[in-house]
Parts: sequence; structure tokens; C-alpha cells
Amino acid sequence: MARYQETTQTETLHIPPSITSRGVAATELRPWGAFTVLEEGRGYKIKRIEVKPGHRLSLQMHHHRSEHWIVVSGTARVTCGEKEVLLSNNESTYVPQCTSHRLENPGVIPLVLIEVQNGEYLGEDDIIRYQDDYARTKD
Repeated sequence: MARYQETTQTETLHIPPSITSRGVAATELRPWGAFTVLEEGRGYKIKRIEVKPGHRLSLQMHHHRSEHWIVVSGTARVTCGEKEVLLSNNESTYVPQCTSHRLENPGVIPLVLIEVQNGEYLGEDDIIRYQDDYARTKD
């Protein structure tokens, strides 16, 4: 009876650290709800955002990033520049960098959306607040 030995060749793909992602999954509470950073890598960050019914984020702008919002559940009222739209499940919108914007939940259930940020700098301190229901604007 013939015997054979099975060999498996494994190749390792080296991906430079500058383009690899790192899972974060850190949740931060805010007066309007919460956000969880799901993943972050060079030039992008993905968040899950939950906005309580009747609440809204500040009217704000970012110098260094754009944002793409995809509604998972609930209803979003989005102000982007001079335009205001209502979005529901599986609808999305794009917020260009240096554009004033606001996210609101006009509904009675929590608004859940996925936010994809793109830009050279994605820190939370890149927020210029023009108006805020929770007194977080700088005077």
C-alpha cells in the first residue's frame, strides 16, 4: 500500500502598518446618544452612531475630513450646508469637508447609522461647533 505525505504551503502576505486597520470598538457616551468606533486605519474611521429620539448633534464643520452617513434604523434629519433632507433605513448622504452639517433624530425610536470618515486627520478635536443644544460651543 502506497503511503504519501500531504504538505501544505503557506504564504504570508506582508501588509505595511501604514495601510492596515485596527479594530477599536470603543464606545463614547454623549448627551444626544453614543458612538462606537468600529474600525480605524490610515485615512479612514468607521463609527456606529446612535441618536436618542428628539435629540440632535451640534451644527458643526470639520476642516480635515468628509463623512458618509448610512441609516441603519430610524429616521435622520440631515442638514448639510443650506440643504435639509430626511433619510430612512438604507438611505445615505455625503458631507464634504468644510461644510456645516447637523444630524437629528425627529423620530420616536433610536436613530442608528454608520458613519465613514475620510481624511488626513480624524481626531475628535477637528470639530468647529456653530450651535449646540448642550452648551459645548466655544465663546
